[in-house]
Amino acid sequence: MNPLIKLENVSYKYPDTDDFENNFALNDFSLDVNEGEFVALLGHNGSGKSTAAKLINMILTADSGKIYIDGKNIVDEKITENDIYEVRKNVGMVFQNPDNQIVATVVEEDVAFGPENLGIQPKEIRRRVDEALDIVGMREYVRHAPHRLSGGQKQRIAIAGIIAMKPRCIIFDESTAMLDPLGRKEVMNTILHLNKEEKITIILITHYMNEAVLADKVVVMKNGSKYLEGTPNEVFSKPEKLWEAGLEVPQSVELIHALNKELNLEIPLGVYDFDTCAELIKEKIGNK
Repeated sequence: MNPLIKLENVSYKYPDTDDFENNFALNDFSLDVNEGEFVALLGHNGSGKSTAAKLINMILTADSGKIYIDGKNIVDEKITENDIYEVRKNVGMVFQNPDNQIVATVVEEDVAFGPENLGIQPKEIRRRVDEALDIVGMREYVRHAPHRLSGGQKQRIAIAGIIAMKPRCIIFDESTAMLDPLGRKEVMNTILHLNKEEKITIILITHYMNEAVLADKVVVMKNGSKYLEGTPNEVFSKPEKLWEAGLEVPQSVELIHALNKELNLEIPLGVYDFDTCAELIKEKIGNK
């Protein structure tokens, strides 16, 4: 089965970048995202995460390489306006600041904005708005003013606006970064529901390791290139490499790594919940 999204040796340089000849935002970057998969993209600021997302969504155009969306190469001189329309209909993006995405003064009008621009019939738009608000748990706010909502609620409204366009994939570009812990939890619960229940493919760009561990696959970027890739356990079992990439690791991984180093406990590195972590430590210390 072909991936829903495939990047092959993609490179991109921002035109106004100093040292244009050498400073690549993306450099020979490749990525496969399968239908229904939940992929987390990690990396320090400037590693190329958001650039990759904008290339997939055709906000930017790659300088070289190939990007396939459902088998069609979108890095092609023959790409038409209709091709761009189809890509953006099937690959939605939710950005960091929800206030920058809300365009209407009433929640239902904001959620309806995308389908209206797709030329959907009014009766179908009404159904999609109600369905999208149900999915994100915001149906009771249908006639509220968005500016009176919390940050997490606003972000869920922004997500509902994307859902209403019926995309196959949603890219979340640090969509929880400006939220408080409760808002982040609300949005992450929505993302998990979209992936597990609605079967929508998810690409999550995040700095929060507790969000990345929920993904099917984690990709770590460094200096515009792929640095690590694997399941959360595979990636987070390499804490030294993550630290080299300027990233944190989950608390359980950091604790076990330190205990193994200081006490030679030989606990397998991986992502554990606190109860499992405690049991493993107890078992190993009891056997010493």
